[in-house]
Amino acid sequence: MPEVLSLNEAMLNEAAMTRSSRPMLSTATHLSTVALEKFYRKGPLKIPVLRGVEISVRKGEFLSIVGQSGSGKSTLLHVMGLLDSPSVGEVLLDGDRIDDLPQQTRDEIRNRVFGFVFQFYHLLPELNVLENVLTPLMIRHSFLSYWRRRNEFREQACEILEKVGLTHRLKHKPSELSGGEMQRAAIARALVAKPEVLLADEPTGNLDSGTGQEIMGLMRSLNEEEGLTIVMVTHDEQLARTAHRMVRLNEGRLEILSGAA
Repeated sequence: MPEVLSLNEAMLNEAAMTRSSRPMLSTATHLSTVALEKFYRKGPLKIPVLRGVEISVRKGEFLSIVGQSGSGKSTLLHVMGLLDSPSVGEVLLDGDRIDDLPQQTRDEIRNRVFGFVFQFYHLLPELNVLENVLTPLMIRHSFLSYWRRRNEFREQACEILEKVGLTHRLKHKPSELSGGEMQRAAIARALVAKPEVLLADEPTGNLDSGTGQEIMGLMRSLNEEEGLTIVMVTHDEQLARTAHRMVRLNEGRLEILSGAA
């Protein structure tokens, strides 16, 4: 009798086969942290969240960070993407420190280098899908520059929406979309400005298992076909294992679990 695999075993086997067929990753470090600490103050108390985290992400790598709620994973992602500042330590992009730059420079780097995907989508309810996807380009460019290049940007957004399978939803508002469609729209919005690094915070946390697998498949294809560097935080270790490498945050400290260091 042929061996019958469970769904979970089959998914993990498929992920392992996919990893083995991937081209070799670059050895160049793209994004990294050095002795990173983050703490908050509550009155006289200092509450630590990150404790000396050192992590390196290579160009084109898909890294997953797992951990329980409150372990510091979202805080780490926000600090790496310049949404927050470290209390101690450094964030480096291609070997250059970026967390201590002037605010305007950090804003420019965040808009140019990083794309963000969150658990709760954060789509603007009054805009349709196409308009939501175009918002990063509206922010990046002056009104006059955007207006002159609006047709180019619209074509760019439509190409991304085709890639994520939403060409039939361009004029729909977020309230008219399913959870998976909203997350696909959020991914398209994150990619429209052609970021170097995609930072995904629990991108499947609000979705059912099947839809979550679809979103993970989309992210893997973007990583493999576009060479997009991806850092994803998740509590789901089964999903995390489909990345090139998985690490764990435990009470703000980093543990290497699988893949190359």
